[in-house]
Amino acid sequence: MGNDSSTSAISLPLAGGGAERRRVVDRVVVTPPSARKEPARPASPSWFIAKVNPVTRIIGALLLCIPMFVSLDVVSASVALGLEVALLWIGGVDPIRICRSTWPVWIAAVGGFISVLLYGRTSGEILWTAGWIVVSEGSVYLACATFLRVLAIAVPGVVLALGLDPTDLADGLVQILHLSPRFVYGGLAGMRMFTLLQDDWRALGLSRRSRGLGDGNAIQRAFSQAFGLLVLSIRRATKLATAMEARGFGGEGPRSAARVSRLHPIDAVFCAICFVIPFIALGVAVATGNWHFSFQGA
Repeated sequence: MGNDSSTSAISLPLAGGGAERRRVVDRVVVTPPSARKEPARPASPSWFIAKVNPVTRIIGALLLCIPMFVSLDVVSASVALGLEVALLWIGGVDPIRICRSTWPVWIAAVGGFISVLLYGRTSGEILWTAGWIVVSEGSVYLACATFLRVLAIAVPGVVLALGLDPTDLADGLVQILHLSPRFVYGGLAGMRMFTLLQDDWRALGLSRRSRGLGDGNAIQRAFSQAFGLLVLSIRRATKLATAMEARGFGGEGPRSAARVSRLHPIDAVFCAICFVIPFIALGVAVATGNWHFSFQGA
């Protein structure tokens, strides 16, 4: 029941024989959820984001990303990316840490840059051609805009997700957004079990090798082992579902919360920052005449 529970022993007299016997009984004292003080866990590399509720982090990421989908120009994307990196730096995440944590995003951005550069809409002066490949001034501009746009959308989302605890997020979704506990905690349990697949795969492989079944064709062995992993996962899911129903997760009555999830003033400040960043970026692009609607032809 948490780290604040304690156990004490009491003795009860028992009659029997000619002498008095005493039986030791354990008594568990549980602290109410509102009075618990659990040790703080590292929730984010940023001291500011670590204080924000997990639900607020998801909402803030949506406020940052959705407005940038309607714009495809260099100015708005570069302004948004610059503000995000600067604010993350102030919040305790330096640019080197940002690049190291978001390297898959940079690979995706480079891939988008190359594809748009070589096969994007042709406009302006033709710079280079080779068969189906046509590089023009317009395709270069769109490639740069796409590169910066991918970074401006994905980088803050990845940084906000770093250190996000699934249990805290599930508690916030149920208590703050009032989503179905059965759906939320079922998904949480499935996510927790998903991390065991790698260990199960290794254990199945060692078990088959010990019985002499792992020396044949590699493809056939993989399919056979995958079927065994499927059977094991179904059995584990059945036991988990039975255990959750035994704890009342399938009931319709109100549930108590072991961990209370609340919103604080810092959550409102975080949402305001996430709203202002794309507003400033789009405003600068419109004011300079560089704003371009992403669903409109170049």
